[in-house]
Amino acid sequence: MRFERDERKFDFHDIGREIKRKREASGMTQEQLAFIIDRDPRTVMYHENDGQHPSLNIFYQLVTMFDISVDQFFYPDMGADDACKKRINIMLSSMNKKELELVEKLIRAVKDSQETEEA
Repeated sequence: MRFERDERKFDFHDIGREIKRKREASGMTQEQLAFIIDRDPRTVMYHENDGQHPSLNIFYQLVTMFDISVDQFFYPDMGADDACKKRINIMLSSMNKKELELVEKLIRAVKDSQETEEA
């Protein structure tokens, strides 16, 4: 078996722009975000505008804080349906039994509605 060096480089610009968009939509300033993640406001600016790669911990904080799915950036060829199902599975895994039963009833109602329309 032959091993070769992986020369791929990840371009952070798109994720940085999404972080900026979500931050602004939440009404948060770069200074406020910098305080929350314990970084300098210039660092936040570099991540958002210049595509500077954050540390893994800061990356995790940012994408979870703003509920950003990174699948679209890491796996651009993944279909929208697959990405949506993956996000739903993640949300379902954090629910308790009562919440899951409610979601199940909602899904059944949607399916029943579709069957009624098709008939």
